[in-house]
Amino acid sequence: MIDAFTRHPKAVGETYGEHLAAAASYALPLLGAGLACMIHAIFPFAFERTASDCVHRVHQRMAARGRVPSA
Repeated sequence: MIDAFTRHPKAVGETYGEHLAAAASYALPLLGAGLACMIHAIFPFAFERTASDCVHRVHQRMAARGRVPSA
């Protein structure tokens, strides 16, 4: 059972804790971007670039770690 929690982090060269912190550091800004998208859907004048800017920043961080091919 423990293997299910450590297999992927080990495959990407991280401990469980390191992987948890890294994944959360991507998830939290993206959750905020999702909320901005919902508000933007109702109020088109609000948060016009918030989500796309967030996704771009997260992609740049992931690409710099060597996990995602850059566009």
